[in-house]
Amino acid sequence: MKLVSPKLSLLVASAALVLAGCTKKPARPDPSATVLGQQGLGTTTPTDANFGGNAVGGLSERPAGDFDPNGHNRTALEAQTVYFDYDRSDIKASERPKLQAAKEYLDKNPTYRILLEGHCDWRGTAEYNLGLGDRRAAGAKKFLLSIGVPADRIETLSKGSLEAAKNADDATMAKDRRVNLVVINPTVAAAKPL
Repeated sequence: MKLVSPKLSLLVASAALVLAGCTKKPARPDPSATVLGQQGLGTTTPTDANFGGNAVGGLSERPAGDFDPNGHNRTALEAQTVYFDYDRSDIKASERPKLQAAKEYLDKNPTYRILLEGHCDWRGTAEYNLGLGDRRAAGAKKFLLSIGVPADRIETLSKGSLEAAKNADDATMAKDRRVNLVVINPTVAAAKPL
């Protein structure tokens, strides 16, 4: 019986330790595993499990117009998406009328709230981009507060660069640097079956 040399054993143990401890960066969560799910990705088809209600031809009726089962409407204020310069979170003067239009929409719909989703382009680390997305959403919230939208009607969320196009051209990156305005209807979310 041949014994393994102590040097070889030490080398194998060291290699195993090094490989077990080396992680480059934290993995980004799959959108379906997050709190909000795959909203906004446009690749899912509504099913009975998604929407409750009466099924017709395998699809259920969408509750309350364009609201998803969580009470979110991503299309109502889609034209009011606020865009940002590279690595900036201040609201440009040219983008302020969009937030004014969002306030007017909320004034006409007093039971609705708004979710401000901060996004970034693909450059930068995931952690930095989450922070920048948060600052962008907070900047939009600060502006809405300054024009009279009550704080209890505004929510913020940073998606960082999670949905950004990788290695994109300048025009695509400019569209990734944004705050999406998502309308929330609390009555739809409250009526969602468990």
